[in-house]
Parts: sequence; C-alpha cells; structure tokens
Amino acid sequence: MNNVAHSQQISDNATSAVKNVSTDSKSFNDTFHKFINIITFVDLPIKQKFILFSIGVMFWFFMMFAISVTMNVNINSKIGTIANDIVPVDRVAQKVNRKLQLLHIDSAGLSKTSDADMLSQTIHVSGERIQDINGFMAALLSGGRIADINRDNGQLIESFSVEAINDVPALKIYLNNLSPLLDNMESTIVSLGALSRNELIKLQDDGVLAGKLSEYDNVLIDARKLSREFSANVTKLYTANSTQIIDATQFTFYAFIAVLFIATVLLVIFTISISRSIAAPVTAIIRQIRLLGTGKADLSNKIMIRSKDEIGLLSEEFNTLTKEINDIVTFKKVIEEDDSLEDVYSRLGRSFSEKCNLHNYLIYEVAGAKNKMRPVQPIILNPKEIFCNEEILDNCELCKVKKTGHTISSMDYPDVCKQFKKGLEKVHLCMPMIVGGKTGGVVQFLFDENNYNEELKYKGMFKAEQFIKESLSVIEAKRLMNTLRESALKDPLTGLYNRRFLQEYTETLVASALRRGKGVGLLMCDLDFFKQVNDLHGHSAGDTVLKETSGLIVRCVRKADFVIRFGGEEFLVILMDINEGEALKTAEKIRETIEKSKIKISDGSITKTISLGISEFPSDTESFWQAIKFADVALYRAKETGRNRSVRFQEDMWSEKGF
Repeated sequence: MNNVAHSQQISDNATSAVKNVSTDSKSFNDTFHKFINIITFVDLPIKQKFILFSIGVMFWFFMMFAISVTMNVNINSKIGTIANDIVPVDRVAQKVNRKLQLLHIDSAGLSKTSDADMLSQTIHVSGERIQDINGFMAALLSGGRIADINRDNGQLIESFSVEAINDVPALKIYLNNLSPLLDNMESTIVSLGALSRNELIKLQDDGVLAGKLSEYDNVLIDARKLSREFSANVTKLYTANSTQIIDATQFTFYAFIAVLFIATVLLVIFTISISRSIAAPVTAIIRQIRLLGTGKADLSNKIMIRSKDEIGLLSEEFNTLTKEINDIVTFKKVIEEDDSLEDVYSRLGRSFSEKCNLHNYLIYEVAGAKNKMRPVQPIILNPKEIFCNEEILDNCELCKVKKTGHTISSMDYPDVCKQFKKGLEKVHLCMPMIVGGKTGGVVQFLFDENNYNEELKYKGMFKAEQFIKESLSVIEAKRLMNTLRESALKDPLTGLYNRRFLQEYTETLVASALRRGKGVGLLMCDLDFFKQVNDLHGHSAGDTVLKETSGLIVRCVRKADFVIRFGGEEFLVILMDINEGEALKTAEKIRETIEKSKIKISDGSITKTISLGISEFPSDTESFWQAIKFADVALYRAKETGRNRSVRFQEDMWSEKGF
C-alpha cells in the first residue's frame, strides 16, 4: 500500500510538473508573441508599419554608416597623426641624428688635423650644422620650410614644408632637453670659430683644444643619445597608431557582420509575421468574394480580424458589407412573402430607421392613372402634416421628382423644389421609385438644416437607396397583382367597385363598424326610366349617363364612403360611421344633385332623376345583407310612389312575399 501511495504521489507530482511546464510554456509563448507583435508593428496601421519598418531599415543603415564614419574618422585621425605629426617628426629626427653624426665626425677631425685651414673650415661647417638642427626644431614647433643642405659642398639635399606640431608631447620634451645641449655645443663652436688660425694651432699645441673638444664631444654624445631615444619613441608612437588602425579595421568588420546579422533576423521575422497577418484575412476575403460570385457564400460567416491595421479594418468593413448585403437579401425575401403593399412599405420604412439610421422620412405612392399621390409610410391622416404643399397629392405632376424621375436634394441646391414648404428649417432629399419604367413612388428624407452629419447622411442614403432598389421589383409585382385584383373588383365602365368587392369585403366593413360602435348607411340608387336613354339615344349615351351619374354620386359622399355599381343602372352607396338620420340627408343631396345636372351626350344634353331607398345597419337589422335588402325594399317603394325621391325603410315595408 505504501508503494502504491508513493507511486501515486510521484505520478501526481509529475502531472503537476507537466502542468507547470505547460503553463510556463504558454506564458512564454504569449510573451514571445507579444514581443514579436511589438517589434513587427502588427497592430499598427500599414502606413505607420512600413514607415517604422523603413525607419528601422534606415536605423540599421545608419548604424552601419555611423560605425563606418566613426571608424573612418578614427582611422583618418590616426593616419593624419602619423602622416602629419609622426612622419614629419621622425623624418626631421632622422635628419637631426644624421647632422649629429656628422658633427661627431667633424669633432673627430678637429682632434686629428693640424692644418689651420682645415680646423677653421671644420669649425665653420660644424656651426652651420648646429644652426641647421636649430632650424629643424624651430620649423617643427612653429611650422615652416626645412631645407636640408649638404654643408660639405653646399648642395641642397631636399626641401619640404611642415606644419606646427603640437600633438606630440614627447617632441617638446625632446626639444627642451636638446636645446641647452645645442646651445652649449654652439657656444663652443662659436668660441672656437672666433679664434684666428694661429690661436687655434697654439691651443692645439698646448692641448687646450683637445680639452674643449672633449667637453664638446661629451655634450654631443648626450645630444645623440637623446635624439636616438626620441627616434625610438617616435617609432613606438608610429607602431601604436598603426596597431590602433588595424584594431579599428577589425572592429569595423565584426561590427558590420553583427549589424547585418541582427538586421537580417529582424527582417525575416517582420516579413513572416506581416505576411501572415496580411495574407490570411486577404485570402479569406478572396474566398468569400468567389463564393459570392457563385451564390454559395454564407453571408453570416465573418472574417477573423487578426490585426488592428488597415487589413483588420478591411476585414471589419468586409464583415459590415456582407452583413449589409445579408440584410438586403433577407429584406427582399421577407417582403416577397408579405401579403400587401402596406406591409412592404412598412418594412421599407423600418429598414430606413433601423439599418440606415434615417428616422425622418416619408414614402409617397403615385397613382399615375389618377394623377395623384398619397403618403403611405408613415401613415398621415391629415394632408397638412406633410412637408410639401398639399396640391401635390391631387396633382402629382407638381412634384419635381415625379415629373423628372431624378433625385432632388436641397442640400446641393437650396430651394430646388418649389413645393417644399418654407420655414421648416429642414433640408430634404427626394428619391424616385421607378416602377415599370415610371415613377411609381417618391421617398423623401428630411434632415435638420443646421445639424446633420454629412458622412452619416450620405452613407445612410446609399444604404437606403439599396433597400429601395431591392424593393422595386416586389412593389411592381404587388402593384400589378393589386391592379389585376382591383380590375376584378371594379366596374370597367364607371370605375366603381362591383358586387364582387362587396362580397369579399362585407365582413371587414361590418367588423370595422361594430368595433367602432358606429352605424352604416345603405343607399340603394336606381336611375329613373334609364331604358329610355338607350332606346332614344343609343347605348353610347347610356354609358355616358352611367359614368356621369357615378361621378356625381361619388362627389356627393365622403372619401371614406363606398360607391358600388350594384346592377345595370343600380348603385349601392355605403356610408361609414354615420349618426341616425344622416343617411337620408346624403340621399337627398345625391337626388338633388342629379336632378339639377345636365349630362352632355353626342346629340345634346339630357337630365335624369334617381330614386333612392335608405336603410341603416345595425339599427334596422343586425344582418348587413338584410339591411341591403331593406334598402332595396325602400327603393321599390320610391319607384311605386312616383320616382325621383328618397324613401327611408320602415318595418311595415318588409314582407317576404314583397321582396
């Protein structure tokens, strides 16, 4: 048991160690990726990214340039020191050493010769050589021209210029130590040179000259030793500078290698990272575009956003675009399944508000055959609430958009439309809805005159235009269906509703009246002696009488009421939401209007009268069709009692036998 427990503990410890290693590894990977993102600028905009990349490249070029310049300056400085300071000093030092060596030879010659002329000549040459050395030293200190002359024959060996040398400290020490020696030597030579030949011979005979020359040689030995040491120091200085030049050259080479290696590694990392962050989303976008072309794209599938640069923004915008396309496609599918145009207009309006952020709008529907237009979304009951003059509702040709079929905007040109009401402190943009090649509607968008966002406006307008375009085919189809349906529900001669309309919409009319608790007046109208018109004037005149009569009846009732051609010369008027007794007044208005009207026909004009029977629903009966029967019974009574009159239904008129 102990072994099992021990083994289990070892296993747990191993698992814990593996988890810790895994956690540490994940933490390291996260840190590493963050570091890579920082040094490759993945989340920065592309322009900044490549600007920084260019700056980075320029930095490494600058580093190489700086190393090159620094090393070049250092090497040039060392070379300059060698060329301008050490070489001239060494060159002059060599000449000084040679002059000192010649002075040593001259001194040996003075000790050995007994010829007075030779003594005098040698002393004179030695003095000139000492003066040459002093001239060399002076030229090194203050700059000047050095002329090396062979004093034995007076010929010029070489001549060159040197600049003042201040950067060789050993030179000043050398000169400071050499100057007194040269002065001593020069003093000795000058004193000897001042003696006559006889005096020189006498000094030589007395041994005095030998003593002076011995002292002179000792000083000369010191000067030569000092010069040799100085030459050795100059050589060391030359060697040191040469070594520094070699070291600087090697350092520059290795620095170049290191900089190139680091720059290459960073370039490879940057290239791989940027390629991945750009290639993956771009490839996904290309794939989606190809699928869009085949119609197989899943518009709800979004592109993964991998960075915050323009590629990330492109991915985000592409996701937004596909969402908008998906919204439009979904919108079209939904409105295709809607039952009525009102539903289509309602969904179109909601799309303006919810998808386009355009909340102030008005959709007009144009009835070209009637030369009218009406607001359909949102529903406006009072024409005065619209933003245009009410005249456009009865004469749609007054609307500039309807007339031209072009978008009209007061944002681009104030007061472009004369029908837009003044003083509203609003600007408008009106778009035509081209249905079947004609302007079938107008969409009006409104914005506050002093407070609207241009970018939001134009972006919202573009999206709104797409929704409008997608809805046009559906609107055209539904309007065509409505036209076909309406043609089935209307009388082709008079344009009034027919009995089929009454059969289909009776339940709706009844339910609406009962819901509001209002009464419905029913007027059954029949032209008196209509058959005579056809017999005397022909059927064309009869058709004219029917059309004019229907128009007169329509003008005598409200827009909310219905006028139905019930039979040949028989009309049914449905008066909505009336009070007790109002139906009779309307009937009298119709009767009097027709009686006073002259109807023009091809061979002149005629006047006609009309008889009317009146009933009311639900006060007369709770059955709508029975109320129609009651109105018909009242009409029969009006015919019996002399025609050209309005008769209100009474209970004593009803009998199953009489109907």
